[in-house]
Amino acid sequence: MRRTAAAALLALLVAGCGGGSAVSDYGKVVKGAKGATVPVEVRPGQRFSLAVPDNPSVGDNWDLVEVPDAKVASFISEESERDGDAPGSGGTSYFVFNGKRPGTTEIRLRNCWRCGQDKTPSTEESRQQSGEAIFTVTVAGPAR
Repeated sequence: MRRTAAAALLALLVAGCGGGSAVSDYGKVVKGAKGATVPVEVRPGQRFSLAVPDNPSVGDNWDLVEVPDAKVASFISEESERDGDAPGSGGTSYFVFNGKRPGTTEIRLRNCWRCGQDKTPSTEESRQQSGEAIFTVTVAGPAR
């Protein structure tokens, strides 16, 4: 009986770590898009995610341009969720962070459309379809 229970527990743990998301709590989700600048306000210790629409099947490829000021916000992970199983289904990419100390930092996410391995637009169409989503993150001090 103990072996069966242990095996069942192990199977559940392994299934939970399988092909799904590494982070299950996205915290406060803030949506952005190519060409937009969005303000984000969080508290110290608060988890938040920057969400951008994507569709890798048509060439979308979002990246974090550079890690933000680590005193203000720390990067945790990048996650993706699909809107469906059908070929060509889009979805959302989530860039997950944690608010650290009071301050402001800028986080830039870049969508390089059909750029390939070198991550540089190689055609005029790719240059026109590529762009950045900018988030101005303010971590507010504790409430007084």
